[in-house]
Amino acid sequence: MSDHPEFHSLRRAQRRFGIRATMLSVGGFLLYVLLSSFVPAVMNQPLFGRLTLGLTLGLGQFVVMGVTAWWYVRYMRTRVDPLARGLRSRLYETESRRGRSAAPPQGAGQPLQHGTRGFRTW
Repeated sequence: MSDHPEFHSLRRAQRRFGIRATMLSVGGFLLYVLLSSFVPAVMNQPLFGRLTLGLTLGLGQFVVMGVTAWWYVRYMRTRVDPLARGLRSRLYETESRRGRSAAPPQGAGQPLQHGTRGFRTW
């Protein structure tokens, strides 16, 4: 399966997103830290009352993480999941042609049940 061209395109899509998301998240945080360290006068600029630019940018880190999480879900649903479903169906077709069972392994493609987190309960 790892030699299949669709598998390589799936890995490329995941890697491409990972690099971009990491650059956005780490880059935003690093910019905040560098501004706080080297330009404290700018970070202490008052905006409204006691609210400063530094505090606003610090709280903006939560926004950056939220946008990154939203972007992740959107990207995976639109680009990666269709590739994975196509690859999975081709894998099952290939296995069925070889005389193996065409049924997917137990739990394959099924979401985890809430509360179990993938662990068996005895």
